[in-house]
Amino acid sequence: MRKITAAVVMLFVSFSLATADEFGALIKKVDGNKLTVIKGQKKGEKGEEATLTVAESVKVVKGKFIKEDRKVEAGDAIENGLKNEMFSKGDVRARIITNDAGNVTEIRVLEMKKKGKDL
Repeated sequence: MRKITAAVVMLFVSFSLATADEFGALIKKVDGNKLTVIKGQKKGEKGEEATLTVAESVKVVKGKFIKEDRKVEAGDAIENGLKNEMFSKGDVRARIITNDAGNVTEIRVLEMKKKGKDL
């Protein structure tokens, strides 16, 4: 019985190490297939800076925040993907989704509004 329990625990540990990830980030810079982001930045706190590799088949879409679920769903595709002008203008808030290898497979760009106006 102990051997089976140990095997099950090891199985769960191995699956948890090789899973995809989803997190909020501030995209600072796009350089070819590399993204420089600040992960999990919250008001008044400095997040962790990271450089991520983008998969060739990355989807870049508008994100739609669903208040009831507190999740960001994928919307319409963004024209020209990461080559879109918005990524060269400055910081872009987004929801980043990675695969098991840690490569970015989807970017859901969040539209920020301030006092009823789009930024």
